[in-house]
Amino acid sequence: MAHLSPFQLSIFSTVSFLLCTNFVCCNNGRRVGDALDTEFGGFSVPLEHSFEVDDVAKFRVRGALVLKAGREPSVSLSQNQLSEEDRTKLKEVAAVDGLYRIRVPRVFLQTDRQTERQMEGHLTAFVRACAMVESHLSDVISLHTDVSGYLIGVSIVTIPGACRGTEVEDEVDLEVFNSTLSIVAPVNAPGPETALFLERMEQEMEKKGKNPQEQKSFFAKYWYLILGGAIFLMATSSAQPPAGGDREQS
Repeated sequence: MAHLSPFQLSIFSTVSFLLCTNFVCCNNGRRVGDALDTEFGGFSVPLEHSFEVDDVAKFRVRGALVLKAGREPSVSLSQNQLSEEDRTKLKEVAAVDGLYRIRVPRVFLQTDRQTERQMEGHLTAFVRACAMVESHLSDVISLHTDVSGYLIGVSIVTIPGACRGTEVEDEVDLEVFNSTLSIVAPVNAPGPETALFLERMEQEMEKKGKNPQEQKSFFAKYWYLILGGAIFLMATSSAQPPAGGDREQS
Protein backbone atom coordinates (compact mmCIF):
# COMPACT_ATOMS: atom_id res chain seq x y z
CA MET A 1 0.00 0.00 0.00
CA ALA A 2 1.30 3.43 -0.86
CA HIS A 3 2.16 5.72 2.01
CA LEU A 4 -0.02 8.83 2.41
CA SER A 5 1.61 12.20 2.42
CA PRO A 6 1.22 14.50 5.47
CA PHE A 7 -1.18 16.66 3.48
CA GLN A 8 -3.37 13.67 2.59
CA LEU A 9 -3.32 12.46 6.21
CA SER A 10 -4.49 15.88 7.36
CA ILE A 11 -7.42 15.90 4.92
CA PHE A 12 -8.37 12.33 5.89
CA SER A 13 -8.38 13.21 9.62
CA THR A 14 -10.53 16.30 9.08
CA VAL A 15 -13.13 14.40 7.04
CA SER A 16 -13.26 11.60 9.64
CA PHE A 17 -13.80 14.08 12.46
CA LEU A 18 -16.66 15.82 10.63
CA LEU A 19 -18.38 12.50 9.86
CA CYS A 20 -18.19 11.40 13.50
CA THR A 21 -19.48 14.75 14.74
CA ASN A 22 -22.51 14.65 12.42
CA PHE A 23 -23.30 11.09 13.47
CA VAL A 24 -23.27 11.98 17.18
CA CYS A 25 -25.44 15.07 16.73
CA CYS A 26 -28.03 13.22 14.70
CA ASN A 27 -28.39 10.50 17.32
CA ASN A 28 -28.61 12.79 20.34
CA GLY A 29 -31.92 14.27 19.29
CA ARG A 30 -34.91 13.14 21.36
CA ARG A 31 -38.54 14.02 21.15
CA VAL A 32 -40.49 14.86 24.30
CA GLY A 33 -42.55 11.70 24.07
CA ASP A 34 -39.52 9.38 23.99
CA ALA A 35 -38.49 7.36 27.04
CA LEU A 36 -36.37 9.28 29.52
CA ASP A 37 -35.80 6.56 32.10
CA THR A 38 -32.03 6.25 31.83
CA GLU A 39 -31.14 9.93 31.63
CA PHE A 40 -33.34 11.14 34.50
CA GLY A 41 -33.13 8.13 36.79
CA GLY A 42 -36.92 7.79 36.73
CA PHE A 43 -39.54 7.59 34.06
CA SER A 44 -41.81 9.87 32.04
CA VAL A 45 -45.49 9.87 31.17
CA PRO A 46 -47.13 11.96 28.46
CA LEU A 47 -48.98 15.20 29.14
CA GLU A 48 -51.60 15.53 26.38
CA HIS A 49 -53.90 18.32 25.32
CA SER A 50 -56.90 18.80 23.04
CA PHE A 51 -58.68 21.85 21.64
CA GLU A 52 -61.16 21.40 18.83
CA VAL A 53 -63.74 23.72 17.27
CA ASP A 54 -66.36 20.94 17.28
CA ASP A 55 -65.58 20.21 20.97
CA VAL A 56 -64.76 16.56 20.24
CA ALA A 57 -61.61 15.73 22.19
CA LYS A 58 -58.64 14.58 20.09
CA PHE A 59 -55.68 14.37 22.43
CA ARG A 60 -52.09 14.71 21.25
CA VAL A 61 -48.79 15.09 23.09
CA ARG A 62 -48.12 18.48 24.65
CA GLY A 63 -45.11 17.36 26.68
CA ALA A 64 -43.99 14.90 29.34
CA LEU A 65 -44.09 14.63 33.10
CA VAL A 66 -40.64 13.45 34.16
CA LEU A 67 -40.65 11.71 37.54
CA LYS A 68 -37.36 11.73 39.45
CA ALA A 69 -36.05 8.95 41.67
CA GLY A 70 -36.83 9.00 45.41
CA ARG A 71 -39.64 8.10 47.77
CA GLU A 72 -41.01 11.64 47.82
CA PRO A 73 -42.69 12.68 44.55
CA SER A 74 -40.47 14.91 42.42
CA VAL A 75 -41.85 15.83 39.00
CA SER A 76 -40.60 18.16 36.30
CA LEU A 77 -42.30 19.20 33.09
CA SER A 78 -40.88 19.11 29.57
CA GLN A 79 -43.02 20.70 26.85
CA ASN A 80 -43.13 21.27 23.12
CA GLN A 81 -43.83 24.60 21.47
CA LEU A 82 -47.11 25.19 19.69
CA SER A 83 -46.89 24.93 15.93
CA GLU A 84 -48.30 27.60 13.66
CA GLU A 85 -51.24 25.33 12.87
CA ASP A 86 -51.96 24.76 16.57
CA ARG A 87 -51.77 28.49 17.33
CA THR A 88 -54.33 29.23 14.63
CA LYS A 89 -56.63 26.45 15.82
CA LEU A 90 -56.39 27.53 19.47
CA LYS A 91 -57.49 31.05 18.57
CA GLU A 92 -60.38 29.65 16.53
CA VAL A 93 -61.52 27.56 19.49
CA ALA A 94 -61.21 30.60 21.76
CA ALA A 95 -63.35 32.64 19.36
CA VAL A 96 -66.26 30.19 19.76
CA ASP A 97 -65.71 29.91 23.54
CA GLY A 98 -64.51 26.34 23.30
CA LEU A 99 -62.52 24.33 25.82
CA TYR A 100 -58.84 23.57 26.22
CA ARG A 101 -58.31 20.13 27.79
CA ILE A 102 -55.34 18.31 29.28
CA ARG A 103 -54.99 14.74 30.49
CA VAL A 104 -52.42 12.53 32.22
CA PRO A 105 -52.41 8.78 32.87
CA ARG A 106 -53.16 7.29 36.29
CA VAL A 107 -49.78 6.33 37.77
CA PHE A 108 -47.83 6.19 41.01
CA LEU A 109 -45.57 9.22 41.37
CA GLN A 110 -42.95 7.35 43.42
CA THR A 111 -40.37 5.78 41.15
CA ASP A 112 -39.78 2.93 43.60
CA ARG A 113 -43.35 1.75 43.10
CA GLN A 114 -43.37 1.52 39.34
CA THR A 115 -43.82 -2.25 39.47
CA GLU A 116 -47.29 -1.36 40.76
CA ARG A 117 -48.10 1.41 38.30
CA GLN A 118 -51.27 0.86 36.35
CA MET A 119 -51.75 2.77 33.12
CA GLU A 120 -55.52 2.37 33.37
CA GLY A 121 -57.38 5.37 32.06
CA HIS A 122 -56.59 9.06 32.28
CA LEU A 123 -57.32 12.06 34.46
CA THR A 124 -58.68 15.09 32.61
CA ALA A 125 -59.06 18.80 33.36
CA PHE A 126 -60.03 21.80 31.24
CA VAL A 127 -60.20 25.59 31.06
CA ARG A 128 -61.79 27.96 28.56
CA ALA A 129 -59.63 28.27 25.47
CA CYS A 130 -59.96 32.06 25.52
CA ALA A 131 -58.36 32.09 29.00
CA MET A 132 -55.49 30.00 27.67
CA VAL A 133 -54.98 32.44 24.79
CA GLU A 134 -55.25 35.65 26.80
CA SER A 135 -52.92 34.29 29.50
CA HIS A 136 -50.26 33.79 26.78
CA LEU A 137 -50.13 30.05 27.59
CA SER A 138 -49.43 30.73 31.28
CA ASP A 139 -51.02 27.99 33.36
CA VAL A 140 -50.71 26.17 36.68
CA ILE A 141 -51.07 22.39 36.58
CA SER A 142 -51.63 20.59 39.90
CA LEU A 143 -51.26 16.84 40.35
CA HIS A 144 -53.36 15.48 43.23
CA THR A 145 -52.27 12.25 44.93
CA ASP A 146 -53.60 9.99 47.65
CA VAL A 147 -51.62 8.98 50.74
CA SER A 148 -49.83 6.23 48.79
CA GLY A 149 -48.62 8.63 46.07
CA TYR A 150 -51.09 7.38 43.45
CA LEU A 151 -52.29 10.06 41.05
CA ILE A 152 -56.03 10.62 41.64
CA GLY A 153 -56.66 14.02 40.07
CA VAL A 154 -55.34 16.83 37.90
CA SER A 155 -56.37 20.47 37.69
CA ILE A 156 -55.42 23.43 35.51
CA VAL A 157 -55.91 27.18 35.90
CA THR A 158 -54.61 30.09 33.85
CA ILE A 159 -52.99 33.31 35.04
CA PRO A 160 -55.01 35.47 34.67
CA GLY A 161 -58.10 33.29 34.52
CA ALA A 162 -60.69 35.65 33.03
CA CYS A 163 -61.49 36.21 29.35
CA ARG A 164 -61.63 39.90 28.44
CA GLY A 165 -61.41 39.71 24.66
CA THR A 166 -57.79 40.91 24.56
CA GLU A 167 -56.09 40.61 21.17
CA VAL A 168 -53.07 38.30 21.19
CA GLU A 169 -50.33 37.97 18.56
CA ASP A 170 -49.67 34.39 17.46
CA GLU A 171 -45.96 34.56 16.84
CA VAL A 172 -45.10 36.51 19.99
CA ASP A 173 -47.39 35.18 22.71
CA LEU A 174 -48.60 31.73 21.69
CA GLU A 175 -45.47 29.71 21.08
CA VAL A 176 -43.99 28.68 24.43
CA PHE A 177 -45.90 27.38 27.45
CA ASN A 178 -45.19 29.16 30.71
CA SER A 179 -46.30 26.48 33.16
CA THR A 180 -46.04 25.92 36.89
CA LEU A 181 -46.30 22.33 38.10
CA SER A 182 -47.22 21.38 41.66
CA ILE A 183 -48.02 18.20 43.59
CA VAL A 184 -50.90 18.31 46.07
CA ALA A 185 -50.75 15.52 48.65
CA PRO A 186 -53.40 14.91 51.34
CA VAL A 187 -52.77 16.54 54.70
CA ASN A 188 -53.56 14.49 57.80
CA ALA A 189 -55.95 16.36 60.06
CA PRO A 190 -54.88 16.60 63.72
CA GLY A 191 -56.61 13.91 65.73
CA PRO A 192 -58.22 14.47 69.16
CA GLU A 193 -55.76 14.56 72.03
CA THR A 194 -57.48 11.66 73.76
CA ALA A 195 -54.45 10.49 75.71
CA LEU A 196 -53.74 13.97 77.06
CA PHE A 197 -57.39 14.46 78.00
CA LEU A 198 -57.51 11.15 79.90
CA GLU A 199 -54.28 11.96 81.68
CA ARG A 200 -55.69 15.29 82.88
CA MET A 201 -58.89 13.59 84.05
CA GLU A 202 -56.86 11.07 86.06
CA GLN A 203 -54.87 13.88 87.66
CA GLU A 204 -58.08 15.67 88.65
CA MET A 205 -59.52 12.49 90.14
CA GLU A 206 -56.33 11.86 92.11
CA LYS A 207 -56.39 15.43 93.40
CA LYS A 208 -60.00 15.10 94.55
CA GLY A 209 -59.20 11.74 96.16
CA LYS A 210 -56.50 13.37 98.28
CA ASN A 211 -58.89 16.21 99.29
CA PRO A 212 -62.32 14.66 99.97
CA GLN A 213 -63.63 18.00 101.31
CA GLU A 214 -63.49 19.40 97.75
CA GLN A 215 -66.06 16.84 96.64
CA LYS A 216 -68.73 18.34 98.97
CA SER A 217 -71.15 20.90 97.66
CA PHE A 218 -71.20 24.50 98.78
CA PHE A 219 -74.19 23.98 101.06
CA ALA A 220 -72.74 20.83 102.59
CA LYS A 221 -69.53 22.67 103.45
CA TYR A 222 -71.05 25.90 104.79
CA TRP A 223 -74.49 24.86 106.14
CA TYR A 224 -73.79 26.10 109.64
CA LEU A 225 -72.79 29.54 108.40
CA ILE A 226 -75.88 29.80 106.24
CA LEU A 227 -78.14 28.68 109.14
CA GLY A 228 -76.49 31.04 111.60
CA GLY A 229 -76.84 33.95 109.21
CA ALA A 230 -80.52 33.24 108.72
CA ILE A 231 -81.17 33.12 112.48
CA PHE A 232 -79.26 36.38 112.97
CA LEU A 233 -81.32 38.14 110.30
CA MET A 234 -84.59 36.91 111.83
CA ALA A 235 -83.55 38.10 115.31
CA THR A 236 -82.46 41.55 114.19
CA SER A 237 -85.56 42.12 112.10
CA SER A 238 -87.91 41.27 115.01
CA ALA A 239 -86.05 43.61 117.39
CA GLN A 240 -86.46 46.71 115.18
CA PRO A 241 -89.34 49.13 116.07
CA PRO A 242 -92.18 49.32 113.58
CA ALA A 243 -92.15 52.15 111.12
CA GLY A 244 -93.86 55.33 112.37
CA GLY A 245 -93.27 54.58 116.11
CA ASP A 246 -94.24 56.69 119.19
CA ARG A 247 -93.81 60.41 118.76
CA GLU A 248 -93.34 62.93 121.52
CA GLN A 249 -96.57 64.94 122.01
CA SER A 250 -96.36 68.61 122.65
